[in-house]
Amino acid sequence: MINLSTSAFYDRAGRQIGVLRAEAEKLQQQVGTGQRLTRSSDDPVAAARLRTLERAERLSDIDQRNSDVATNDLAMADDALGSLANLVIRAQELATHAASETLSAEQREAIATEIDSLQDAALLIANGRNSAGHALFGGQASGVAYERDAGGVAYVGTGSREAMDLGDGQSVVPGLTGPEVFAFEVDGTPTDIFAVLGDLATGLRAAGDPAEASRDALGGLAAGLEKVTTAQTVVGARLGWVEVMDDRRIAQSERVADEQLAVGGADIAVTMTRLQEISTVLEASQASFVRLAGLSLFDMMR
Repeated sequence: MINLSTSAFYDRAGRQIGVLRAEAEKLQQQVGTGQRLTRSSDDPVAAARLRTLERAERLSDIDQRNSDVATNDLAMADDALGSLANLVIRAQELATHAASETLSAEQREAIATEIDSLQDAALLIANGRNSAGHALFGGQASGVAYERDAGGVAYVGTGSREAMDLGDGQSVVPGLTGPEVFAFEVDGTPTDIFAVLGDLATGLRAAGDPAEASRDALGGLAAGLEKVTTAQTVVGARLGWVEVMDDRRIAQSERVADEQLAVGGADIAVTMTRLQEISTVLEASQASFVRLAGLSLFDMMR
C-alpha cells in the first residue's frame, strides 16, 4: 500500500507540475509574441479569421510592391518629360533666332549643329531605362524604344504598356509609349520631334531659304511641346492615382492590424499578471514536492 501510495503521489505531483509549466510557457510565449493564440485549437474560429487576415496582408504586400514599381517608373517618366520639354523650348529659341534673315551661313551652321545635339539628346531621353532596365518609353519592349535608320529615327517599341494591379480591382499604367510622347500631327500630317529637329537642321544647311525653314519648324516644335505637356499631365494624374491607392492601402492595413489585435492579440497586462500567478504557484509546488519527496518512511512514522 505504501509503494502504491508513493507512486501515485509522484504521478500526481508530476502531472500538476507539468500542467503548470505548460501554462507558464504558453503565457511566456503570449507575452513574447503579443498573440493570444499559440495554436489553432485554442480558438478555431479566431484562428480561421486570423488566417484570412494574414492572406489579406500578403496580398496587400504584393499590391504595395506593384505600387512602388509604378511610382518609380512614373517618376522617372516625369523627370524625362521635364528634360524633354526644356529641350523643345531650347529648340524653339534656336529656330526663332535662325528665322532672322540677317544671320550668316556660319551662324546658321552653328545653330544646326546645336539642333543635331538636341536631336541626339531627345533620342537619349526616349531610350532611358525604367526600374526594370527596359526602355522608359518602349512599352513592353526590353530593348530600345527608338533607333536610327536610313529614314531618320524610328520607333521600335510596342504599342502599349501593361497595367499594374494596385488592389481593390484598381490598376495603373506605369508609363507611356514613345508615340504618346514624341509623335504628333502638324497640319494633319503625322510626324515626331525627331523629324522636326532633323528637318530644321537640314533646312539650316540647305541652299534654299533657311529662314523660312526655321519659321516652318516653329509650328512643329509648338505641337511637339504641347504633346509633351499633355504627357506630363497624364503622368501626373497617374502618380496621383497611385498615391490615392497607397492611402487606401495604409488605411486598410491599419484596420487589419486592429482586427488582428482584437481577434488574436494578448492583453499584455492581464497576461503578465496571470504569468506571475502561475509562476508563483509553480515555484511553490516544486518546493513542496522536493520537501515531501525527501521524507523517508521513518520520518513519516516519527
